[in-house]
Amino acid sequence: MAHVARIDEDGIVREVHVLRNEDLPNNGEFSAETEAAANAFQHSLGLEGNWKLTSYNGNFRGRYAGIGYKYDEALDEFVAPEVPVETE
Repeated sequence: MAHVARIDEDGIVREVHVLRNEDLPNNGEFSAETEAAANAFQHSLGLEGNWKLTSYNGNFRGRYAGIGYKYDEALDEFVAPEVPVETE
């Protein structure tokens, strides 16, 4: 299964969806062609936006994208949100 994350203009992940590998070229393997096809597929369903492939196993883009994570375009990675440290 391929996974895609919808990135808002501010770089924040708002949704993560699972796509069938059969609906994508290269059996869903990570590539620019696959990502473009994933975007086209999501748009064909009426799901607009910028969709980025993300790896459930963390094989690319640093880690699996979770809702609230940020996509760092310069690093081409998803960055986990900072967790505030509680002080007494």
